[in-house]
Amino acid sequence: MTPTLASTSPVQRRSAAGNAAAPSRRRRTRARRNGSSGSSGSEHVLLGRYSDRHGRPREVIVRHGVAGSALVLDRDGITHGDRCLVAHLAADEPAGNAALVCARYLEDAGADRPRCRLVTADDLRSAPFADQRETGADAQPPGEAELVDRLGNRHRLERVQSGMSIPELRWCRRAPESVAGGCTPVSVRDVVASLESYEPVCTLTSRALSLHGAGGEVSTAVLGAELVRVRESPIVLNRGLREAVLARIERQELSMSEIAIRCGRLKRDRKGNESGETSWLARRLGLLPEGGQSTTTPWIHSDVLALITRRGLGISPREVEL
Repeated sequence: MTPTLASTSPVQRRSAAGNAAAPSRRRRTRARRNGSSGSSGSEHVLLGRYSDRHGRPREVIVRHGVAGSALVLDRDGITHGDRCLVAHLAADEPAGNAALVCARYLEDAGADRPRCRLVTADDLRSAPFADQRETGADAQPPGEAELVDRLGNRHRLERVQSGMSIPELRWCRRAPESVAGGCTPVSVRDVVASLESYEPVCTLTSRALSLHGAGGEVSTAVLGAELVRVRESPIVLNRGLREAVLARIERQELSMSEIAIRCGRLKRDRKGNESGETSWLARRLGLLPEGGQSTTTPWIHSDVLALITRRGLGISPREVEL
């Protein structure tokens, strides 16, 4: 069945609201009699429907979460069970983001599951990113955090003079302490690549933007644009995929050649014997440098990552995304 997005006209919404008013009052009355809060936390709005690969109807809904957040859920269309978490949106997210998330989710509706994890009790009683929110005396100023990569390079958010009337807030790289050298401004993407991890780089950057964004004492325009590009780019880190592939090889479940063959990357010797193009796979995993390059890359296009995980490893891309 073709995925469908739920939509109603303003007249229908007003009519539905009027018709639902009396039952809602009765439900609240019953809730008070039963000693429950009768809050709107259990209310939901239908966003869309689709059929899974077995033809079973499923639906995507949004419901209220803790602290004004919203949970976008995928559930069985008949039993309303088997609930999976599509997204947990913070209270300050635009109201239309739930529908946008649903539309993106339904683009590949019906694909092999698991597509997202099951909802847990913690999802229903916690706000998204709550563990990243530090305030008051416990919050560490972003500029005091120093991140060290595997080569010993040190990264820190610093104010940099760039010819403007006010300094810029940028990530800066310093050579290892044993090597002489000054401070070099680098992008958020460069720091993420050096650490081969999005965190805590993105969290520190976001916190710094919140702290300095409205002060007018330092420019955050470049830093903010860099963070957006990292979060929205289809080019993602390959470390999780590399670790998953090497784990399969170590357990002797698959070989590099077998994975490449599954991905459709074949080569033939002079006798016509086929084998997997292992050099292609090794470059995608950051084990070999690209042609003409002297160093390996920590990046891979998300489409290629999906190809290798789904066809090569037989798992969901979500299992290797960082």
